[in-house]
Amino acid sequence: MLPRCNSLVPELSVSDWQKSRDFYCDFIGFLIRYERPEEGFAFLTLGDAQLMIDQLGIGRDFNVSGKPPEYPFGRGMNLQIEVPAIAPILARLNAGSIPRYLAPEERWHRRGNIELGNRQFIVADPDGYLLRLFEDLGERPFTPAPA
Repeated sequence: MLPRCNSLVPELSVSDWQKSRDFYCDFIGFLIRYERPEEGFAFLTLGDAQLMIDQLGIGRDFNVSGKPPEYPFGRGMNLQIEVPAIAPILARLNAGSIPRYLAPEERWHRRGNIELGNRQFIVADPDGYLLRLFEDLGERPFTPAPA
């Protein structure tokens, strides 16, 4: 029996579900939890992250009536996905000549009296959805910058 779904699972409308599925599995490292090829649908997992992809034009579409989808899809949104390490993903993307939207960087964000660290980068999937992949760097005390 498969474990339950997370409370929030994004479902991305895609122009070519097989191309998207291959991108997510071959380059990012997702696994196929289940799929319905006849519907152009796949439920994907990576650690605790869950994602659904659904082919436009097959079955139900959730697009605004009369407005065709335009690349890049998902404008104004990026999906943050925690991974054990970004280096293996970067190596696969490099081997596939897939460019990054944001180069790898280390970022620290304040939460109260501590900072939480991420090593992260952003890549666009075949339809332009932005994926922010990060590895956790832990936490450190927050030190305000001198005035």
